[in-house]
Amino acid sequence: QVQLAESGGGLVQAGGSLRLSCAASGSIFNINIMGWYRQAPGKQRELVASITSGGSRNYVDFVKGRFTISRDNAKNTVYLQMNSLKSEDTGVYYCNAKKYGLPPIFNSWGQGTQVTVSS
Repeated sequence: QVQLAESGGGLVQAGGSLRLSCAASGSIFNINIMGWYRQAPGKQRELVASITSGGSRNYVDFVKGRFTISRDNAKNTVYLQMNSLKSEDTGVYYCNAKKYGLPPIFNSWGQGTQVTVSS
């Protein structure tokens, strides 16, 4: 299992940009899927973007064209570049690591980082 630590959140005006980082305590090379989720006030946690070990990316519709997920296996870090931010992007952003198949198998979460977009 890996520990995940998010950073890069903060307060930004609508239309601005932020880059979130998720640093893992160990190698992410063999982690099947790394993802970013967000939880808005009063709402359930939802997937924002994910990237597989092979580099395939998946985005939820409401961030397509604005957010970019990337992973740097050498630095054991996953990033989420967020551009053209909107007030509805406000929430706590969580990093997730899913490893399945060969042991160890795990589903790890970070503590989250707050993103607040002011309109």
